[in-house]
Amino acid sequence: MLLDFNSEVYSWIRGALLILSIYHFLIYLNTRQKLYLHYSIYLVCFFIYFLADINAPRLKIYSYINFAIQFLGYAAYVGFVRALLKTQKHIPEWDKLLVLERVLLLVAVVVFIVVQFLFGYSAQEKLFAILVSIITVFGLLTYIVLNTIKGKHVTYFIVGSLAYLVLANISFLGPYAVGDEYFLDRGVQPMFFTYLGAIIETTMFAVIIGHQSKKSIRKNKEAEALLAIKTKEMSDLKMTALQSQMDPHFLYNSLNSINNFVLKNDIEKASDYITKFSRLIREILTNSSNLTIPLSKELGVLSLYVKLEQMRMAGGFDYVVSVDDKIDLESIEVPPLFIQPFIENAIWHGFANKKDYKRITVNIFDEDDKVRCEILDNGIGIKRSKKEKGSHKRTRKSFGLKASENRIKLLHENERVYVIIEDVSEDSTTGTKVTLKFPKAS
Repeated sequence: MLLDFNSEVYSWIRGALLILSIYHFLIYLNTRQKLYLHYSIYLVCFFIYFLADINAPRLKIYSYINFAIQFLGYAAYVGFVRALLKTQKHIPEWDKLLVLERVLLLVAVVVFIVVQFLFGYSAQEKLFAILVSIITVFGLLTYIVLNTIKGKHVTYFIVGSLAYLVLANISFLGPYAVGDEYFLDRGVQPMFFTYLGAIIETTMFAVIIGHQSKKSIRKNKEAEALLAIKTKEMSDLKMTALQSQMDPHFLYNSLNSINNFVLKNDIEKASDYITKFSRLIREILTNSSNLTIPLSKELGVLSLYVKLEQMRMAGGFDYVVSVDDKIDLESIEVPPLFIQPFIENAIWHGFANKKDYKRITVNIFDEDDKVRCEILDNGIGIKRSKKEKGSHKRTRKSFGLKASENRIKLLHENERVYVIIEDVSEDSTTGTKVTLKFPKAS
């Protein structure tokens, strides 16, 4: 069985090398990592070299490529070593010698073809015997140096490479030492040892590549996790920055209302307003250290704010909140005061020049994994408000709206969040509707 190169053993090894070569070349096409390209070339050189054992008598080209393909494979092997073990990083001085060796091996590919053309096959054999001895010595020295790199993968690599080196030299030098008959009489081709060395080496390399791939995947996952943490921290910082800007904006408007009561000398209303305002401030300060609060608490704070605005506005206005029975307000987290700017906008813009009945309705709907919050007022509408307000004032007032929109979007960065403001004015009615749609889970 080991005398016939067409037997299953040899055919299986050649087929395995070809499949491995194609497999790693496909990986290279997907990843563009030269490690896989070098290894693929190394394996295909093995396959072509072994293929000559069954086709050599019929192919004249064999005499030209037999040794050349081996040196091309050795050159790919050196490239594979450098990429796999990162010799440029760990042993930079020796890595320069490996680069030089690779160049010389590629030169040898051309030299051996020329030698065959000028002097014949026997000249190639003599030259190969000299060079392979030099390559073997340099290889042994390289393995000693590689041993300084820490890691089991280096040990596996050296064991696999030494196995091939020793067994390949038995195949090549054995016939010179004891003759082909010594091996043939024992039922084995001398080249069997090269086949055996190749399969041991490729098995070891497969273990190393698998280990490196697993390590790389783990590092990528760790990097992704770290990136997610840093992204979350960045989002939190942005959220805090927006919140720190929005709170003074809100407080300024509230203090301005107290000032109006004082100027009107309405001491009782001013006192009542201050009492409610102090409760609201206490809630705001309690929530100030939190990036999110339950929606139930947000509606509670919002109710306090609306009561203050109802006191401030002449004639007041109605405020109605409707919540879908399916919604658990305690489990839904939202940024503090994120609805308040939309209510404030309805009051300051929608009701500014409205003399008749005024009403704001907040409806919260359950939509599977999302919450839809609608804020509807019967104010003068967006178009009329724009005409009656100066552009500078509109820009100042829009800050709170934009900040709230950014805060809810930051909380749900990887989910779709809708913030739609539309004029719902018709022939006989006017008003503005704000629709906020965001995931239940943050």
